[in-house]
Amino acid sequence: MKSPLLPLTLLVAALGTAPAIAADARHPTVIELYQSQGCSSCPPANANVNALAARPDVLALSFAVTYWDGLGWKDVFARPQFTQRQWDYAKAFGNSQVWTPQVIINGRANITGTRADPLGALIARNDRGTAGPAVAIADGNVTLSGTTARAADVWLVRYDPRVIDVPVKAGENGGRTLPHRNIVRELVRLGSWKGGAARYAIPAARLPGLATAAFVQTGSGGPIVAAVRG
Repeated sequence: MKSPLLPLTLLVAALGTAPAIAADARHPTVIELYQSQGCSSCPPANANVNALAARPDVLALSFAVTYWDGLGWKDVFARPQFTQRQWDYAKAFGNSQVWTPQVIINGRANITGTRADPLGALIARNDRGTAGPAVAIADGNVTLSGTTARAADVWLVRYDPRVIDVPVKAGENGGRTLPHRNIVRELVRLGSWKGGAARYAIPAARLPGLATAAFVQTGSGGPIVAAVRG
């Protein structure tokens, strides 16, 4: 597949039914898209990540950033926390700036994500395998067990699993309707983990109808070592 502008149905066929790109559904690859409705380069990457979102071996998360908000259109999902998270990655990767679109795989590698073939290849090269701590969501808690060489952060993420069509009325994408999927609405640091068995209470959701996942990350902008869907 050469064009980044293929219809979503073809992207799903190409990306969504391909061989597994993570160890299994218990160890999903975490794919983070940083994008804005005001960015004209973002829709192809958005479509590629949307096509991956239904895969059981992928946890795809779409983070809307704020630094496009003063350039003609304010993204309806953007939050400063998500912009800061992208800056944490920039510092970890040694980048002097942030940009959109950017896709980050397992906290270990990044790419613009506008072309499906290079994106799929980078995802495959950065599979975490089955190593790492065991993480689960049950009975209102995130539980962890295993060992770690350094302290890690335990994160809870709530996202909207629906496809949400947003009409953009101004800015670079003015006049277009952009489909969004797995838009992150809440990101909560539950605590630190230094190995062994641990349990973290899940706070009440601020919004109804959201899906829940958790992941374990070694420091700000560091590698993700475990992830699970709720």
